[in-house]
Amino acid sequence: MNRDILAGKTILEIGTMLAAPFGAHILAQLGAEVIKLESPAGDPTRSLVRGGPSGTYIAYSRGKKSLCVDLASSQGREVLQRLLPSIDIVLHNLAPGAARRLGVTYEECVRYNPAVVFCHIRGYNEGPQADELASNPIAEAATGVMYSNRVDGRPSRLGPSYHDQFAGCYAVIGILAALQNPSVAPLNRKIEVGLYETGLHVAARDFAGVQLKTHLTGKSDQEPSGEFSMPGYGAYETADGRWIYLVMLTDRHWSDFWSALALQVDPGLATLRQRRKQRPQVEALVRNVVKQRPFEEIAAHLAAARFGFTEVLPMERVLDAPQARHQGKVSRVLFQDMAFDIPELPFQAECSGETEYPPPLLGEHTREILSSLAYSNAECDALLASGKAVVPSPGAPLLWAPSRVGTS
Repeated sequence: MNRDILAGKTILEIGTMLAAPFGAHILAQLGAEVIKLESPAGDPTRSLVRGGPSGTYIAYSRGKKSLCVDLASSQGREVLQRLLPSIDIVLHNLAPGAARRLGVTYEECVRYNPAVVFCHIRGYNEGPQADELASNPIAEAATGVMYSNRVDGRPSRLGPSYHDQFAGCYAVIGILAALQNPSVAPLNRKIEVGLYETGLHVAARDFAGVQLKTHLTGKSDQEPSGEFSMPGYGAYETADGRWIYLVMLTDRHWSDFWSALALQVDPGLATLRQRRKQRPQVEALVRNVVKQRPFEEIAAHLAAARFGFTEVLPMERVLDAPQARHQGKVSRVLFQDMAFDIPELPFQAECSGETEYPPPLLGEHTREILSSLAYSNAECDALLASGKAVVPSPGAPLLWAPSRVGTS
């Protein structure tokens, strides 16, 4: 990975939780400098786990600078206005109403920097719900994902906040497209990414599938996923209590599975149509043959036959896999005397062998940035004393919120 793609570009991230911080993280991995502007309370991900930082903060805020000022105050707004001329890209996920109150709209930002690329990740883009709030699970519920993901019959969120992260990726795409042609009209440097619209785009194939079924059968039911419509496709427990995931999409896969294990199978199950008609028997057949063998034995046979499978791994074992440990895929990050192994972007990366810069403490770079904006020491001290700006408090336990008053 070339970390110099965005060298010389400065990103102002005004984001909380996941969508904007994730997008800014990608831009940072491509070489941009990211200034994370936070309120005195800090990004909530700083205090989600036992009063300390969550995995989200550690993974996606590494290498950023933390500027902590209160944009709800006139002093904080002045800091923002003085900072904007030096910013190439503004990326935020404030609610529309909050963005207007705090002066973080496109119209306000271009007053101080007409060339800025402005990206707002919001709940909904323009439309009847433009000012409504939306979060990852709301996007899942409103775009059909949650309806078919059920736990004990109840529609449930997926777990990981994929819509937030997809939105962050779309934001990066829009930003890179705008940077590609700096001479485009100013409004083309205004990018808005809705979580709702993100969900619509990600689910496009499912919407097309429902419509296709309506055209062909007159029924609008959603097609089940391969796992639920193809017997023998899914996770099965082995004799030693591990889980193996089998990909049996086609009749050839079905035949190859049994050949790999040197077993004969009823010729009356050779076709998917036949297997679907006898789904309970087929599931029992596969479940029983897997349950009789330890994972490594089955894995060896299937790997030799080049059959699609993998072990279903718990999170604590994923990064131990040789594939995950191959050069450049994972970096070691030190944060508050703890070491973390954090995956890199999923394209070819150069491994420098150096430790990544850790995520910043709240306000760690406040004084540095204020000084770069020509604030005097006395002016910095006054902002800090008023609580309108924050630096880490000397001697405070690092996992606790730093004091709002003090100097570094």
